[in-house]
Amino acid sequence: MKLKLALIITAASLFTSVFAAPPVEEGKTIFTTRCAGCHNITKTLTGPALAGVDQRRSLDWIVNFVHSSQEVIKSGDKDAVALFKQFNNIPMPDHKDLTAGQIKNVVEYIKSEASAAEKETTAKKVGVESKAFLPITKRNYGYLLSFFAVFALLIGAIIFAVQVNRYKKSYFESKLQ
Repeated sequence: MKLKLALIITAASLFTSVFAAPPVEEGKTIFTTRCAGCHNITKTLTGPALAGVDQRRSLDWIVNFVHSSQEVIKSGDKDAVALFKQFNNIPMPDHKDLTAGQIKNVVEYIKSEASAAEKETTAKKVGVESKAFLPITKRNYGYLLSFFAVFALLIGAIIFAVQVNRYKKSYFESKLQ
C-alpha cells in the first residue's frame, strides 16, 4: 500500500513538473495580461518601471503590495506611501487571486527582461548596434559602383527609347509625304 502511494505521489509530481509552465513563461503571461497596462520593465508609465524591483524591495513586500497595495499604504509603509504620492495617488488594483509563487514568477520574468534590456543598452553604448547606412570604404565600394552602373543603364535605356520614338516618328512622316 505504501509503495502504491509513493508511486502515485512520484507520478503526480513528475506530471506537474513536466507539464507546468516554466516560471519565467508563467510570469510573462501574468505580466502581459495584468501588469503591462500600467507598467513597463524599463519605462515609467502609469506605474513605475519595474526593472530592479527585486533589489529595491523584498519579495514579501512585493507580494503584499500586489495582493493589496492600499492595505500596505494604509499600514503606513513609507515606501508604499511615497510610491502612491509619486504616481498621483492612483491606486494599483488588488490581485488577491495571485499566489505568492505566481508573483515570484512575475518577478523572475521582470529580472530576465531587465537583464536583456541592460545587455541591449550596453551593446548600443559599445557600438555593436547595426547602422542604418554604411559609409563608403574599400570593403563596400563595389556596391557603390554597381549602383552607378545600374543608374547608367537606366539612363541609357531612356535615351535609347527616346531615340527609337524619334526614328519611328521621322520614318512615318517620310512615308506619309
